[in-house]
Amino acid sequence: MAIAPIDLQTLFTQLDKAGRMHMTQRETQPIQQAIQAVQTQKKTEEQINQINETQDTGDGAEKVNDQGRDKGYKQSDGKERKKNEEAEEERKKILELSDPALGKKIDISL
Repeated sequence: MAIAPIDLQTLFTQLDKAGRMHMTQRETQPIQQAIQAVQTQKKTEEQINQINETQDTGDGAEKVNDQGRDKGYKQSDGKERKKNEEAEEERKKILELSDPALGKKIDISL
């Protein structure tokens, strides 16, 4: 298929437009990449400087009220106090019955 001279005439007039378009595409590509790099860098800096909020743990056993006691503990509940006192007395009795010199002497004879 042959190219007619009229086709060549239209092609030659459009060559400068095609060249300009190609040149602008080449020039804008690095600029767009630089802009995108700056945007990602800003996002990462914001994420680094951002303070993350802690999640609420709720009213669980690990939460302590203003008086320093667990929320599940009642002040008027004397049964728990008695159990704690009895357990402490038993520990003291066990310590009194054990040998006081136990574990304090080292035998270095051969």
